[in-house]
Amino acid sequence: MKPSIRGSLLLCAATLLGCSPRASEENAVRRGDVAFAQGDFEEALAEYRLAVRQGADDPATAARVAHTYAMMSRVDDAGAYYRDAAGRDPELADQAVSDLMRLAREAHAANDRFAMATAVETALELRPGIGVGDMTLSLARHYFTNGEYGRALPFYQIALAEATDSLPEIVFEVGQAHEEIGDCEHALVFFEQFRAMVRPWERGEVDWYIGTCAFNIARELRSRTLDPEELQRALELIDRTVEVGEPRDIQAQAWFEKGESLAELGECQAAMEAYAQVRYADGAGSLVDRAQSAFDEIRFGRGLEHLRDGRCR
Repeated sequence: MKPSIRGSLLLCAATLLGCSPRASEENAVRRGDVAFAQGDFEEALAEYRLAVRQGADDPATAARVAHTYAMMSRVDDAGAYYRDAAGRDPELADQAVSDLMRLAREAHAANDRFAMATAVETALELRPGIGVGDMTLSLARHYFTNGEYGRALPFYQIALAEATDSLPEIVFEVGQAHEEIGDCEHALVFFEQFRAMVRPWERGEVDWYIGTCAFNIARELRSRTLDPEELQRALELIDRTVEVGEPRDIQAQAWFEKGESLAELGECQAAMEAYAQVRYADGAGSLVDRAQSAFDEIRFGRGLEHLRDGRCR
């Protein structure tokens, strides 16, 4: 602040002549505007914030503070003041969104995903549904990397919809995001799509995900129903786990679950064959005895009274 201005302010404070609070606020805002026009954003910010401390509570002053923070690339501060300003005067939302999206694009160009996401989040609060352009995939990956899979998925979906040729790694990441939030049904769709896009020797990791998800869904189906259609779906999923051969440490369980599903569907011979495979998948495991017992029960007729309802045991 220039010495002459400081002197005037001190004189005004001392004499209290013609220096009402309202006049002081307006003077601070005017000085801020002059400093802003000269590109002195630090000085402009100091004056605008002085006006706020002196009692200026109009949203236009808050918007000035926000805009100055935006010019200084201070995303968090700009967002906070724009929320306040637009909350009290919705007409300021357009200016806020314009500034925030500019900050987001600058952050994207600088590979600063955190600042980019912060700016976009605030802009979307003020104008839900605005497009984010070529930042979509970067936003998805920002949230994915930070474990916010639910927030990542909408951006992944937009990126896939806008892509002319979906990249395998994007498809795989979408599958992982679904799996992380416990949505194995949708995850399987993307994992299978990824598997078809890559060469056989690149399928090791995705086969693990496919086998795990298929196995978990199948067990859940079997635990809650005896409906033949649901059991058939469970059997198809277990078959997929066996087909991909992953994860290796649950293959014995997969063969046992396959035997159980087949027995419940009344496919006794096929059930026996599945139980027999448990020993080869896990020769020393605890499931071997259970599988052998189930095999013997079908083979030697113990429990055949249940055949009348279509089951082997």
